[in-house]
Parts: sequence; structure tokens; C-alpha cells
Amino acid sequence: MATQDLYMTFTADIIASQIGGTVEGRGDVAVSDFAKIEEGRPGTITFLANPKYEHYLYTTEASVVLVRSDLELSAPVKATLIRVADPYSALAALMGIAAQALRPSHRGIEQPCHIAEGVEISDDCYVGAFAYIGKGARIGRNVKIYPQVYIGEGVSIGDDTVLYPGVKVYYGCRIGSRCTIHAGAVIGSDGFGFAPDAKGVFHKIEQLGIVQIDDDVEIGANTTVDRSTMGRTHISTGVKLDNLIQVAHNVEIGSHTVMASQTGIAGSTKIGAHCMVAGQVGFAGHITVGDGVTVGAQSGIAKGVAPGSRIMGSPAMPAGDYARLVAAQKQLATALRRIDALEKKLNEK
Repeated sequence: MATQDLYMTFTADIIASQIGGTVEGRGDVAVSDFAKIEEGRPGTITFLANPKYEHYLYTTEASVVLVRSDLELSAPVKATLIRVADPYSALAALMGIAAQALRPSHRGIEQPCHIAEGVEISDDCYVGAFAYIGKGARIGRNVKIYPQVYIGEGVSIGDDTVLYPGVKVYYGCRIGSRCTIHAGAVIGSDGFGFAPDAKGVFHKIEQLGIVQIDDDVEIGANTTVDRSTMGRTHISTGVKLDNLIQVAHNVEIGSHTVMASQTGIAGSTKIGAHCMVAGQVGFAGHITVGDGVTVGAQSGIAKGVAPGSRIMGSPAMPAGDYARLVAAQKQLATALRRIDALEKKLNEK
């Protein structure tokens, strides 16, 4: 199921069996598409995860709605409900099933492309037209390499990994299994390293390390991950990076951390596991961010952050302090007018 007609239908009973849900209403009602709850139409399935959208539940034309198991209805509902512990997670699982059904199944080697002598490509792999695979590269099973991908010498790619069109992987980098790297991403370009001489002329510091990407990582379109000066730039298991993110040389990102678009991480910074980073966040170099940290949008992180912190602002501060600061700023204009009025009265005496 997806946002276009699947040409396949599933009943509420079948869907509930796939996600461990309980049907409330007609189990034989069929759907073939997804929709937002406010845009639901017959034949679609939608979900309710945010309470502020609950009023749409009673007016939606969707045939099936995923809801929380403990949701108490305040009015009649036309749609069939499937009650689950977490509607959003259930929706994600269903969309994963739909993606497998919809995604084109590519296999084989298209021409023209270049595969260096000695590189082995298993029969279940796909290599698109105009792809380049350099000498000494190691390609796992069921890897999908879309057109115009560049894979440099000595690169290793694990099983079931997908590289979408235009991905560039420089020499020596290592990518794990079940990774997804979206169009235009660049893995292993040189880190930004230059040293001035006595005349102030900058000379390049050669970047001799690699990028290592562990299993189950997803990297968004046009994101760049620089190779290290020495050693490795390391993206750990399960990390999810949005589009247009810059990861500088020798950065380390801990397992299952997620980052939204336009975040930039300066060199040698270490970010812990299970962190959540909103969009347009900037991290200074050579700092350590602990595990489980949450960072609000457009924050500037100039120093280390303790594990479990929730921070926001530039320079970043505890999220509660930032909220109070913003609230206080809204009162500044009124306070300044009051001060001016008091000064005027004092001067009149």
C-alpha cells in the first residue's frame, strides 16, 4: 500500500493479522491505498496518533483507521478501526510491506557500465547503466547499485545494501549490510584540513583515513560524509541521517542516532547513541555529546553535552531554560515601555 493505487487490495482482517491489531467494525472492508486522516476517502487506510487530529476520526471517509488500543470514542465512527498499541509504528510496518510490493525488482548488469577485472558480482545483484566499480571492490549479495553510481577502489559493500543514482563512494570506504544511501550522497570525500605556512598560505593536509558505515544505516540525498585525516569517520549501526547533512572528518556517530536535514558536524566530534537531532543544528569540533541527547532545531552546540540532556538554542542550553528565555523575551517590549514611563515620571519630579 502506498500513496498511489497499488492495484492490490487488503481487508481489515488481513491487515490486523499482519500488525497484531484488533478489528472493530467490518473485517471484510478492503483498502488499496494510504491517506492522511483529514484526506481519507473510501478504499484507503489512515491512522490517528496525535490527539489533536482526533476530531477527523469522526468525519473521515477512509475505510480503515489505525487507532490506539485504549482510545475512547466520543462519537460514532463510520470507518472500521484497527486497535493497536502504537498506530504510528503499525503504519510504518504496513508501509514497509507495501514498499516491498511496489519497489521495482532489479537484477543483472546493465550496459554500458564499468566493473573492474576481478570484482565479483553475484547473480542476485543489480548494477545500473553507467555505474563504475573500481579495482578491488567487494560487493555483497543482493546489492542494488543504481545508474551513475561510483564505487572507488577497495570499497566494500555488505549484503542487501542499496545505492541510489549518483551516489559516490571514494576509495577504501566500508559500507555494511542493509544500508540505504540515497541519490547524490558522497561518502569518503576529503575532510577539510589545511595548515597555513609562515606567509599565511594554506596547504592541504592529506586525508589518509576512511569512512566506515555499519549495518542498517540510512543516509539521505546529497548528504556528505568526509573521510578521516587518520583512522576512520564512523557511522554506527542503525543511524539515520536526513538529506543535506555534513559529517566532517573523524566524526563518530553512535548507534541508532537520528538527525534531521541541514545539520552540520565539525571534525572529530563524537555523538553518542540514541540521540535525536532536529534540523539545522550545528556542532562545533572536538566535543563529545553523550548518549540519549535530544537537540532542538537550529541549535548551536559549542561544548560537550551530558548524557540524557534536552537542549535547545544558540548557544545551546537546557530546553526548559530556553523556553523560559523565549517567554521572557516576549515580555521585553512591555517591560521596556514600563521602565521608560517610570523614568519619565521620576524625571518630572
